[in-house]
Amino acid sequence: MHLDQLRALLAVVDHGTFDAAAGALHITPSAVSQRIKGLERATGRVLVERATPCRATAPGETLVRAARQMVALEEDVLQALGEGGGPAADLPVAVNADSLATWFVPVLDAAAAWEDTRLQLAVEDEDYSADHLRRGGVVGAVTADPVPVAGCRTHPLGAIRYLPVAAPWLAERHRRGRGYDWEAMPVLTFDAKDGLQEGVLRDLGVERMPRPSQVPSSEGFVAAARAGLGWAMVPEAQLGDDLDTGRLVLLRQRGHRDVPLYWQVWTLQTSRIERLTSAVHEAARGLRPVRR
Repeated sequence: MHLDQLRALLAVVDHGTFDAAAGALHITPSAVSQRIKGLERATGRVLVERATPCRATAPGETLVRAARQMVALEEDVLQALGEGGGPAADLPVAVNADSLATWFVPVLDAAAAWEDTRLQLAVEDEDYSADHLRRGGVVGAVTADPVPVAGCRTHPLGAIRYLPVAAPWLAERHRRGRGYDWEAMPVLTFDAKDGLQEGVLRDLGVERMPRPSQVPSSEGFVAAARAGLGWAMVPEAQLGDDLDTGRLVLLRQRGHRDVPLYWQVWTLQTSRIERLTSAVHEAARGLRPVRR
């Protein structure tokens, strides 16, 4: 296996087509194809599913992880030898949307000053972001899974607190005595992977969750709650002064959910990865401590 073959594999997986990979590598699509075929002959396995977009096969995912680490290590060695100065290296990271909209922002500020690095973000639910590490798509991930992926180390970060809130008029419309008609009150969900609202209803003994309105944007999700499109579990950090001003009302005094977060990152310690890890830890200082 040669580095030019491994770079071709990464380019195809990251960009989705042989043509786009060729453009990124400044070679012809035929050259990309020859490098992938050479890699497949060397390993005796099909590594790329020729679809739209192209995807790594199961053996390909294993090789993608190794390829990304080998390329990162080469870039780090060249930099240590004073032979940098080339194109900035990509540093792919998976992070959940609520983190990206709140505590993770200082990481972006720090990365803006890294002239040798381009931060590439994949937005993924915290319960699923570790899958990106398993597939070799990222070097690190903000995840809810404390069990390290093979070849990775785990650092606890803290917890995001979510509160059940609604627009005042929506809450009042569904008030029943001291509580609410949870089966009838409209509800929001971020996407199909978002189980926070369903978990609250389950704790309340509600057997049938109303069909939710889906709003797959962290900022749009809060805006939809303020507009009264439905009640929702919203990160405390995104509420601002909404509860003080009455723009939103708290539906349950003890109905919060604390979601613990962890930073999973390669055990490979390059200068770029260590710098990224330090920035993540610094940004996470404002998170709530995780109760044990």
